[in-house]
Amino acid sequence: MQNTSPEAATPPRSSQPAGRSVLAADLRINGDVTSQGTIELLGEIDGNLTAQSIIIGTEGRIKGSISAETVEIKGTTEGKISCANLTLRASAKVKADVSYQAVIIESGATVEGRFNRPKG
Repeated sequence: MQNTSPEAATPPRSSQPAGRSVLAADLRINGDVTSQGTIELLGEIDGNLTAQSIIIGTEGRIKGSISAETVEIKGTTEGKISCANLTLRASAKVKADVSYQAVIIESGATVEGRFNRPKG
């Protein structure tokens, strides 16, 4: 007789570090996305995005809040950004209120909004 208890069917949790999730260009999400690792957005999200590291690709678009340790934007972002390290590439189009520790803005990036660097 086979053991089919729920404990036997559940795979053990891995202690490996979180991976990289790529949200493809043809993907459209209405809602929030969360990851313990890196998210690379090539599609569109209307909602909040939370991860350790976030990359918004050239064709990527988000309308909502971004929260991560590091954020790199090449595409379009509208909403709020909260991060320690922010990089806006030349192709970035950002309309957001930003809270950051360090920022790099390449020539050509379009930026509209408020930038706040918390003291401490």
